[in-house]
Amino acid sequence: MADNDSTDTSSLTSPTELQPFTYQVGGHEGMQVIGEGSLIVKTVVPLELQFYQNILASPSLAALRRWVPTYLGNLRLEGKNTAEGIASIEGISENEKDEFLENVAHGFRKPNILDIKLGTVLYDEDATPQKRERMENKARYTTSGEAGIRLTGFQVFSNKTRQPLVVPKQYGRSICTAELPAGIARFFPVYDSMPNLCLVPLTYTYHTLSGLPGTETGEQLDVGLPKTLLVPILRSIRKSVQEIRDLLSTMELRLVGSSLLIVYEGDWDRAELGVQWLAEQLASMNTEDEDIEGSEGDEESDEDSSDEGSESPFVVRLIDFAHTRLKPGQGADVGVLKGLDSLLGLLDGRIASIS
Repeated sequence: MADNDSTDTSSLTSPTELQPFTYQVGGHEGMQVIGEGSLIVKTVVPLELQFYQNILASPSLAALRRWVPTYLGNLRLEGKNTAEGIASIEGISENEKDEFLENVAHGFRKPNILDIKLGTVLYDEDATPQKRERMENKARYTTSGEAGIRLTGFQVFSNKTRQPLVVPKQYGRSICTAELPAGIARFFPVYDSMPNLCLVPLTYTYHTLSGLPGTETGEQLDVGLPKTLLVPILRSIRKSVQEIRDLLSTMELRLVGSSLLIVYEGDWDRAELGVQWLAEQLASMNTEDEDIEGSEGDEESDEDSSDEGSESPFVVRLIDFAHTRLKPGQGADVGVLKGLDSLLGLLDGRIASIS
């Protein structure tokens, strides 16, 4: 799993072709990858570019850097480093609207991916009356309005075929708040205990939810990690979500249309190594706590308290900032906080149900 702190672009100076992003489960279709899949290419939106520039430049937003994909700016068409020190890639149209972001799913052998739309308000302040009405109705008739989250889409890898099984956007739009625990269970399945699933092959074309493979009573799909691996991963994901929630409660932002992306390893061998790494991290942190007991500690240790790293079996990131705005003096985004609180409750419920 790639380290989010790495921004070295020296390896990207050789010609590289754009490829479709295979594992896109949410957002606008058409994203591409380069650099052997390590970078995502997407069209820049002015507010999103401004947001990334702000978190790089503003000390008040610096704590968010570890919770968003690494931003690498614009890459030029010359196959060499520019005068600004930004790497260039041959074969890419010189288009100032292209931005390059870390692909947080890169490095996972079987990336199980969930895109969760955050917030109760889904329209920007400059939306037309027609769009505002449409987005208000979408929030009202989906889980966004009541719970502050919507399962935009997700994929879970099959243990048998080594291919991802994908739940499309229509599933998250169709369920009510009471059905969210079932949705979370489908994304975090325990091996050999998942009858009546709503999972579909990657190439499946959506028609009706009732016709999805796995909806027949008693049908089993070969998906999921063993409980001994899934529970520690879930607990660590919950910890990251709590840290993000606590951080956003101190920031005066409006994250309209943003999502929380959760990726965890679906390959048993890699997941086992990752869980061992998590245990080592926890033991190390406990030792450090004992060493500094009775003292104030230091600011750097707080920043490094995340369970995520190059060997981590999971990643949690905030993504999609096309409508994100700083709102000094207006407090935190209560709709997003509500959604994160809902997610924390769902994770608690899933952990309790399988522990």
